[in-house]
Amino acid sequence: MDSYKNASLLRRIAAIFYDLLLLTGILFATSAVAVWINKGVAVKHPLYYVALILTAFFFYGWFWTHGGQTLGLSTWRLKVIDENGDALTWRRSIYRFAAAWIALLPAAAGLLWMLFDKDSLALHDRLSKTRVVKLPKPGQHQDR
Repeated sequence: MDSYKNASLLRRIAAIFYDLLLLTGILFATSAVAVWINKGVAVKHPLYYVALILTAFFFYGWFWTHGGQTLGLSTWRLKVIDENGDALTWRRSIYRFAAAWIALLPAAAGLLWMLFDKDSLALHDRLSKTRVVKLPKPGQHQDR
């Protein structure tokens, strides 16, 4: 197993906020297209909500499967890997995304789980067999 250190709760929260800013813009664009297709009327169809969830999934899934870093993760020198230290597959990304939804309820308890976990993993890390690790500063060597 790869021996990078697991990311701290504060770094993960910071990365989440960065990513939410970018994702919000993408979801606004998705909504604008849906409203345009619906001739300027607010969309309330269930497929619209499915489209928003799929948009969010493909946002995260793309980054997780292509280098393991969203903009927020990259900014905070974090990376998502599987339990073997490898990049996530699309299947593993589905598990992680679904588990993250479960872990957010109630009141982000799944993220706070890492404060009590022996390996400092969040609940969705455990459920999806993934983890978020801290990368060394450029030019520095990590103890791995």
